[in-house]
Amino acid sequence: MSKDGNMLAIAERLHAELAQARDLLEGVRIAEALLFASAEPLAEDEIAARLPAGVSVEKVMEEMVRAYSGRGVNCVCIAGRWALRTAHDLSDVLVREVQEPRKLSRAAMETLAIIAYHQPVTRAEIEEIRGVSTSKGTLDTLIETGWVRLRGRRRSPGRPVTYGTTPNFLDHFGLEQIDDLPGLEELKGAGFIEGRIPPGMSIPSPSDAESLREDEDPLDDSDLFMPLPIEGDDDEGGDDEGDEGEGEDEEDTRDGRGGSA
Repeated sequence: MSKDGNMLAIAERLHAELAQARDLLEGVRIAEALLFASAEPLAEDEIAARLPAGVSVEKVMEEMVRAYSGRGVNCVCIAGRWALRTAHDLSDVLVREVQEPRKLSRAAMETLAIIAYHQPVTRAEIEEIRGVSTSKGTLDTLIETGWVRLRGRRRSPGRPVTYGTTPNFLDHFGLEQIDDLPGLEELKGAGFIEGRIPPGMSIPSPSDAESLREDEDPLDDSDLFMPLPIEGDDDEGGDDEGDEGEGEDEEDTRDGRGGSA
């Protein structure tokens, strides 16, 4: 190839590389605008649909993560979806004054923790772990927060509903995936587990995968419109919405004992 031919080939290659860099920069600008304007995290295919032709969404998001690294706002992936979030190390300087319509009770927090670690899990399994009955009102409260969802129905007598966590749960607690939940050593170090630990005790490996397990059936259409409990309904199995007196309001299911001796 002649000298002129080499120069032409180099010029064409540089032109193509500049065009790719320009398209990538435009893709980053578009992705940034989409994430800033969206109230919810976006999936990669939702972002890819708005990018210029031929621009890789993977490269765009890699550049977004790099560009926002070390800044007050980070580009993060939450349960396979992308969002802009304030940096975790700045949480202590951020003051939020939020009017909470309802503070979760101890029973609700215990139930949420069990669902997070043991999902998919049924109400009966939750009660077995807690050792006391769990009212449907508690589960409905967690569903209302957007942190818990109905997954399916267990293939067992009675076909009980199975519960699991949502992407909103991960987002609220600053987790990228359910595997980021603290393990046994982390819980011990934080002081949540004290005293002598029983031999063989371990933290379960939860799964919040969208796909159902082999022992789960899909929900029926009627399950999606299950009515919320009426306040004061005697069928709810006791009121465990308050922290005070919870032990008296819930039935102790351990060893078949009732709540009133």
